Amino acid sequence: MAADTEVSVEYIAVEELAALCASGGQGVLGIAVFARGLEALDAGDVPVARIDTRPLAGPAALGEVWRAPGKLYGGVDGLVRYRTNGRVALGVVTLNEADVEAGADEGQRLRAATARVYTDIFRCIRSLGLARIIRMWNYIPEITREIEGVERYRHFNEARQKTFRSCQLDVRGKVPAACALGSPSGGPLVVYFLAGTDDVTAIENPRQVAAYDYPDDYGAYSPTFSRATVSGNPACPMLFISGTASIVGHRTMHPGDALGQTRETVANIRALVGEANRAAGTAYFELERFKYKAYVRRLADLAVISSELSAAIRPAASIVYLLADLCRPDLLVEIEAAGTTDRHRAH
Repeated sequence: MAADTEVSVEYIAVEELAALCASGGQGVLGIAVFARGLEALDAGDVPVARIDTRPLAGPAALGEVWRAPGKLYGGVDGLVRYRTNGRVALGVVTLNEADVEAGADEGQRLRAATARVYTDIFRCIRSLGLARIIRMWNYIPEITREIEGVERYRHFNEARQKTFRSCQLDVRGKVPAACALGSPSGGPLVVYFLAGTDDVTAIENPRQVAAYDYPDDYGAYSPTFSRATVSGNPACPMLFISGTASIVGHRTMHPGDALGQTRETVANIRALVGEANRAAGTAYFELERFKYKAYVRRLADLAVISSELSAAIRPAASIVYLLADLCRPDLLVEIEAAGTTDRHRAH
């Protein structure tokens, strides 16, 4: 496989981000900007996901920059703005629920918006000749607020699963890694994704029930994602860990306890890394080599969460913190990660 399937990620302050865009965004596949009160960013043909989420313990605005080698070009397909080198692509979709299904109730609008976003994404990756979506990020306004007794997240899950099925895609097993976080009221549904030509290995956590096998307690339509995916050049595969929280089996552990939830979440991440190492054969993933993004529900818990997470991984680990609602009201922290292997260590 070609080396141009490899991607990398870094987190930079918005001042550096502006300079990067002004220089033409060379080598940049796409950008996610995390800030409250988002301002316009002239990024040329580089797709930018703007998420109204407050960074913590760092700059007021944070850029997540995905890079890829080779000649990059951008385009638009329906709602999707994308950039690609022909073997890997990053795409961004932003859609206001009010712009679909005029006259429909709120649940219908959210489901219609989700279906439209995902339909356009699947069409886009097929038109680009890409085989698989590797990783997806979903930001849903007021994710746990109820509409006539049903959480908005469950409306999203229904539309997401139905769209996977209508586009003849798997809803169990080989599904993308993903996360779903809350954003403020009145904002748009924002989804961004990575896709590529190479096959993807889905990873599940032996400590947890697969999300797509959740019982009906969590809604009639289970979330459509895997706990992690491994993709890219076999000589240097990349592990994408989905949003991971304090869940064992399918139940939330340590409700109300930020320290306990952080420890349980790290245990789940360690289990996923172990499964990824078995799946990757000679590769060896290590927690210390990953880039982490931690979503914190309550600002008051940040000190406890950051202290425990840094100690559990290592003090110099690359970790950014964001204030966000999570997909269950009793979860206090959710952590995702991405990284490559240590090429020089045997498995």
